Amino acid sequence: MPLARRLSLRDAVAIGLGSMVGAGVFSVWEPALDAAGSGLLVALAIAALVAYCNATSSAQLAAVHPVAGGTYAYARAEIGPWWGFIAGWCFVIGKIASCAAMAMTFAAYAAPAGWQVPVAVAAVAALATVNCFGVTRTALLTRILVVVSLLGLAVVVAAGLTAAPGATPEPLPDATAYGVLQGAGLLFFAFAGYARIATMGEEVVDPARCIPRAIVLALAGAVLVYALVAVSVLLVLGADAGTAPLAHLVAQAGWAPLAPVVRIAAATASLGALLALLTGIGRTSLAMAREADLPRFLAKVDDRWQVPRRAEIVVATIVIGIVLLADLRGAIGFSSFGVLLYYLIANASAFRQGAPARRYPRALQVIGALGCLVLVNTLPVLSAAIGTGVVLLGVGYRMLRLRLARD
Repeated sequence: MPLARRLSLRDAVAIGLGSMVGAGVFSVWEPALDAAGSGLLVALAIAALVAYCNATSSAQLAAVHPVAGGTYAYARAEIGPWWGFIAGWCFVIGKIASCAAMAMTFAAYAAPAGWQVPVAVAAVAALATVNCFGVTRTALLTRILVVVSLLGLAVVVAAGLTAAPGATPEPLPDATAYGVLQGAGLLFFAFAGYARIATMGEEVVDPARCIPRAIVLALAGAVLVYALVAVSVLLVLGADAGTAPLAHLVAQAGWAPLAPVVRIAAATASLGALLALLTGIGRTSLAMAREADLPRFLAKVDDRWQVPRRAEIVVATIVIGIVLLADLRGAIGFSSFGVLLYYLIANASAFRQGAPARRYPRALQVIGALGCLVLVNTLPVLSAAIGTGVVLLGVGYRMLRLRLARD
C-alpha cells in the first residue's frame, strides 16, 4: 500500500532545511578549518556547487521515480540492481557515521567536559528506543527544529558581525589546493540533507513539481546561512574553533550571556537530526533487506508498532560503536565518503535519463560526478581507507548472496 501524499511544497522545503541547517552547521567548522585554512570560503563555494549539481540530479530522478528509497531506487531503475545496491549501501554507511557525528555534536554542546562520550551513547540509545515505539519526526516538529536552529544561528551571526574590539581571530594556516578540496569534502557533510526530500516521493503532493522546487529552495537557503556563519567564524575565531565552535564564537565575541541559547539550539538540532537519521536508515535498511541486499533478518516489521525494530536496533548498536571508537573529524570524514559515493551514482543515474525526463543539462551531472570523485579522493586518509573497506565488504556480501542463490 503506498504512503499517503500529505506534504506540501512548504513542508518539503522545511524538511530539507531542517536536514541541512541542523547539527552539521554547528559541528563542521573545526575539521573544515584545519583542512582549508584561509581558503574556507572557497571550500564552502566548491561544496555548494557540488551539492547544487547533486541536488538537480536528485530532483530530476525524483520527478520520474516518486517512490521511497532515494538513489537506491533510482539507480536500480536507471542503471541496474548492482548500482542500486552500492548506492543504498553507501547511504546506509554514510548516514550511520552521520548519526555518530550528530550524537557527538549534541554531547559537545550539552555535556560537561569528560562526559561527552557517555552522553552521546545515551542519546543514541534513548532515540533508538523512541523509534522502536513508532515515534518519529513530523513536518510540524521539523519546522520547530528549523526555527530553533535559525534562532541560534542568528545569535551567532549577530555576534560575529558585531564582535567586541578585543576579539582577535587566531591566525589561519595558508590555504593549499589539496586542503581546500579536503575542506570542501568535509563541508559537504553539512549539505547532504536535501536527499531527505527526494526520499519522500510517496508522501509529497504533486511530486513532479514540488520535489525539484523544494530541493533547490532548501539548498539556496542553506547556502546563505552557511556563508553568513562561515564569515562570522573567520572574523572571530580563525583557527581556534574547538569542539563547540559556535558557542565559543559567541563567548569570544563578547556575547557570553547568549552562549546558552546557541548551546540549546545546537543540542536541539543535533537530537532532531539524529532522530530523523535513525528513522531514515532503518527504513532504507528495511527496503534493502526486502530485496535481500541486506540480511532478510532486518526485513521484519514489528506487528504492533509497525516499525523495522530489528533494523533500528542493529543500526543504533553500530552507531554507539562508532561513538566509542572515533572522533568527530573521523565520523564526518567517513560520512562524507559514503554520501559522496551515493551522489556519484545519483549523477550517473540522472545522466542516463532520456529527453522526456530531462529537466537539467547533462553538464550539471558531469560536474556533479567529477566533483564527487575529486572530493572523495581528498578526504582524510583513514576515513577514506575505512570507507573503502566497508564498501568492499558490502559488495562481497552481495556477491556471496547471489552465488548461494544460484547454487
